[in-house]
Amino acid sequence: MDWTAAYDNASFIPGASAYVERWPRAAAAFREGARGEIGIAHGAHPREKLDLFLPEGTPAGLVVFVHGGYWRRFDRTDWSHLAAGPLARGWAVAMPGYPLCPEVTIPEITASVRGAIALAARHVAGPIRLTGHSAGGHLVARMPAAGLAPEVLSRVARIVPISPVSDLEPLLRTEMAETLRLTPEIAAAESPLHAPAPDCPVTVWVGAEERPVFLDQARWLAEAWGAQHRIAAGRHHFDVIDDLAEPDGPLTSALLA
Repeated sequence: MDWTAAYDNASFIPGASAYVERWPRAAAAFREGARGEIGIAHGAHPREKLDLFLPEGTPAGLVVFVHGGYWRRFDRTDWSHLAAGPLARGWAVAMPGYPLCPEVTIPEITASVRGAIALAARHVAGPIRLTGHSAGGHLVARMPAAGLAPEVLSRVARIVPISPVSDLEPLLRTEMAETLRLTPEIAAAESPLHAPAPDCPVTVWVGAEERPVFLDQARWLAEAWGAQHRIAAGRHHFDVIDDLAEPDGPLTSALLA
């Protein structure tokens, strides 16, 4: 089996480059009219900043969205428009950035996201909902076992990993393993699949038209954790997140349930 091809999403999505080009434009347009604070530092690295979008009135709680990109690419500012759904329903939304491989390792990225969530939790009271896409799905699934402070972890009311990488071991056989600085020890320690199920509800979300390995990765996590498993009809890896921009989208509704 060609594991590099198996985990290569863009080559199997028609018009993939158009999605990548559209995301930052939509995000920039959204930020022009959004309330909140852009670029709050949550660490020493230049990429360790978060954007906090605020609804009208007192927030119902905090949603944290962690972006994907195989821990190697993209920026928090590419995804701002995905805050629109939760914002319209009265939730604050934090979107953290983090340093990328190969400058850092995946454990260092996990620690960065943990720090970002802790900072965002100090800015917004109430329940916390964690969600993230692809590598971001991995990162939010890591959080319950990644050392979040008890006062933050106790507020996490739901986790929705979207198309997550729940077992990093197969990536050891891909070409990206070198860039990720991935070792068998890191793969084992950083795989949510091997961690205990969190105390809060979890919904694992994946697109029906995704690569078979991502359908497997989602199923493995849902089965290991006894979590709800939702397969979004007609969605592939690049558009499975689109519903977060819609207040009544099924993904937004699952996140805020």
